[in-house]
Amino acid sequence: MNSNEKNEMKSVSLSGACNEWGAIEKVAIRGVEAAFESENRIERDWQALRFHAKPDFEIAKSEYQEFKNLVCSNGAEAILLGPNEALTLDSIYPRDAMVLSPQGLILCRMGRVSREKEPKLNSETLKTEGYSVLGTIQNPGTLEGGDFIWLDEHHAAVGLGPRTNEAGIAQLKALLGEQVDLHVVPLPAPEHPEDVFHLMSMISPLDQDLALIYRPLMPESFLSWLESLGIKFVEVSEAEFMPMGCNVLAIAPRQVIMLAGLPETKQRLQKAGCKVLAYKGDEISRKGEGGPTCLTRPLVRSRLS
Repeated sequence: MNSNEKNEMKSVSLSGACNEWGAIEKVAIRGVEAAFESENRIERDWQALRFHAKPDFEIAKSEYQEFKNLVCSNGAEAILLGPNEALTLDSIYPRDAMVLSPQGLILCRMGRVSREKEPKLNSETLKTEGYSVLGTIQNPGTLEGGDFIWLDEHHAAVGLGPRTNEAGIAQLKALLGEQVDLHVVPLPAPEHPEDVFHLMSMISPLDQDLALIYRPLMPESFLSWLESLGIKFVEVSEAEFMPMGCNVLAIAPRQVIMLAGLPETKQRLQKAGCKVLAYKGDEISRKGEGGPTCLTRPLVRSRLS
């Protein structure tokens, strides 16, 4: 980008985006029509991408509208990411393509090669909305947004696993700067190299001092670090972990969206003082293993008063 382009851009601050639990004010999403596009694309992609079953296009559109309504129920503005021939069904999960920092967007280099075009395509839309790019993860580094969480503006965690490697983490750390304590979390390997296990598969922040976790896969060093920050835990049971019980999106402190059909996790969240909204995501979430956090890329969250 040249200096003239920079001067012409609207300036959007990301200083309020460095948490995963504040009230969402702006969020980037890509709907079913843009990501799935047609029955032909679904037929082309679903098996190669290791979806559990072929999504039903019409039902998926209905599910997504319900989900979008919940995400925007507090007045959040949705920035719609558009279609492109270079995209696959996975592009419905925009969380993975970029990481936010106070200085601008960090474009990921996807661990899944079929998604390599997403970061640039998504950033082109966001640039028109005034967002600038701080940097891009370069080869041999890989980084996916589902492996990164902000706890607050000075503390973040990143998962080291099949989609995010040591070289990508080193580049991320340099971009974030010394003011951010970046805790590296070793992740278990998935059963198949094309399957995904992100950091956010086992932790979802709910509030400044509360997180939903699946304890059996959490390293003790990570648990201790979170506890040192004053964070307490709601735990997901073994029975509800695989159906994505741990993938929960906070749209405001202790106000969360989760998949329907997880009664034990819902009850535990409510006991911890959370307001729970649920959506049926068989077509848009369960078949592709992308829950509510994956379906969104929050851009602006309200800061603490």
